[in-house]
Amino acid sequence: MQRKVKPTFDQTLEDNKVRIYRICKIYAVAPIEPEDLFQEVTLHIWRAFPTFEGKSNVSTWIYRIALNVCMNAKSKLENANEKTIRLEAIQFEPVASIPDTEHQEKYKALHDCIHVLNTVDQSIVILSLDELSYKEIAKITGLTANHIAVKMKRIKKYYSTVSLLN
Repeated sequence: MQRKVKPTFDQTLEDNKVRIYRICKIYAVAPIEPEDLFQEVTLHIWRAFPTFEGKSNVSTWIYRIALNVCMNAKSKLENANEKTIRLEAIQFEPVASIPDTEHQEKYKALHDCIHVLNTVDQSIVILSLDELSYKEIAKITGLTANHIAVKMKRIKKYYSTVSLLN
């Protein structure tokens, strides 16, 4: 019987950094926040990495950490926003990541569509867009695969109704 070789932290991060960043970008409010969220997620993964038991796929485990960190950060930000004023006039756009106008418009439309949903539904849609199966989404979110299927059907119905009204 062969033993599974546990991947290194560096390799695990390298293999999953695009997924992590995509989740961070969806949950970010300001242009610089995805980088901050990415660092926070990376720190949480690094701290928890020695305790990863391999009961699930490492990417499933990382998705769960990324979603939890991003949702907690969003919740903290919303609570802080009640007490402070954000300086939305200050814009930071890293030069290397400025996409073309058409790409920006599509991303903004997708971002706006996702952000009208509640937090759990947002997570489900984000994971679905990453082409995860309902079973994988269920493991990450703690819901059942059947519940995920029902929620996706309702989300699709909601968007088809909204698009007919517009």
